[in-house]
Amino acid sequence: MKPSFARWTRAAYATLCALALSLAAYAQGAPTVVTIDVRGPIGVGVGMHVKQAIDTARDTHAALVLLTLDTPGGLVSTTRDIIQSILASPVPVVVYVAPSGARAASAGTYIAYAAHVAAMAPGTSIGAATPVSMQAPIGVPPQEPDNKSGDKTRREAPGSAVERKALNDAVAFLRSLAQLRGRNLEWADQAVREAATLTGQEAVEKKVVDLLAADRAALLDALHGRTVETAAGKVRLATRDARFVPMEPNLRVRLLGALADPNVAFILLLLGIYGLIFEFWSPGFGVAGTIGAICLLLALTALSMLPVHYGGLALLLLGLALMTAEALSPGIGVLGVGGVIAFIVGSVFLFDPAGADFDLGVAWPLILGAAAASALLSMFVLGAAIQARKRPVRAGAEPMLGARGEVREWQDREGVVLVHGEIWRARSDRPLARGDAVEVVARDGLVLDVRPSNDRS
Repeated sequence: MKPSFARWTRAAYATLCALALSLAAYAQGAPTVVTIDVRGPIGVGVGMHVKQAIDTARDTHAALVLLTLDTPGGLVSTTRDIIQSILASPVPVVVYVAPSGARAASAGTYIAYAAHVAAMAPGTSIGAATPVSMQAPIGVPPQEPDNKSGDKTRREAPGSAVERKALNDAVAFLRSLAQLRGRNLEWADQAVREAATLTGQEAVEKKVVDLLAADRAALLDALHGRTVETAAGKVRLATRDARFVPMEPNLRVRLLGALADPNVAFILLLLGIYGLIFEFWSPGFGVAGTIGAICLLLALTALSMLPVHYGGLALLLLGLALMTAEALSPGIGVLGVGGVIAFIVGSVFLFDPAGADFDLGVAWPLILGAAAASALLSMFVLGAAIQARKRPVRAGAEPMLGARGEVREWQDREGVVLVHGEIWRARSDRPLARGDAVEVVARDGLVLDVRPSNDRS
């Protein structure tokens, strides 16, 4: 079977990157460091970007991969994919929380623990790795332990059995990474159970990270000569005078990163549904249907990458269906009100917070704006439907009945009449003459039955 176009594209991209890095290394006679910057939430695009960087570094025999990190958290599934890529990498991966003011919160903590070397810049922070669905509201103090000994090193996981299971799983995952890299086990437990955080200096002192470096040049100097354990065995780092080679995300990664935004996915879903509704409502050139189909397919692609709550999706679709039903069958507005309520509730619960360790969801202004626009659209369509029903019929035989006209030619009981500005063949059982006013009483195909307009018998 021949490789697909996408596989050819990926292969060509990797080959070009490898060639560029090889030429750069040959020209400079120095080791290369593949660098990637991760800013913002960890999404599907970020996961693909990290994997591409590791693959390129492996193919070009780079000294290491330097991942500069500043994130509030991300998708759980993508975080695990990134960690698996790091653990399987034969090239050392260094995670550097930078610049000053950056943070490695939630998913960033797990990624830093998984790195072969973890470093931080001054003025940065790490921690707060509690799953967002189990975080206490702001201002609510954590529950103190019930035991009289006052031991606060371990606290019972709050909530239901499902929440305790998820919390314990997160703790075990981070502790396993700590054991693998020889980092602080106790603080890993606190970061998940108590959302503990540390500054860069504190993280080095507690052996949560390995180094504190002011910039990337200082980081490379500190890494030179260090030995790390990778999937291919022990590697001695030679990073002095190494060249930084940035790894930019390709078009596919950028597109998937944009689509994986919950707000973008929400907008595409609405555009797709309404585009198809408009196409079925008033078929024409197919512009609305084409745009709607494209948007709907893009929305489904985005939803497949996000943790969707199918109950919320069902409520959202029900709300749209009820508002559409209100427009098609006008009543007293019960369907429309119920549709708006279902639409808002479904939008709020569209994405499952358990699938991410940061606040994942559609922005409230977007939800309210979309609900208002959908309601107004339904009212507009409803008004147009009512007005259309009140208009007299303009096609078929009905508009001809009762219409008045004038005889243009007549012989015996047949002739030609002018009705509505059109010439018609006509017949009548009454005597008529040219110029007489007539009224249409019936129509048989293209022949009108007429009578004198002043004859009401």
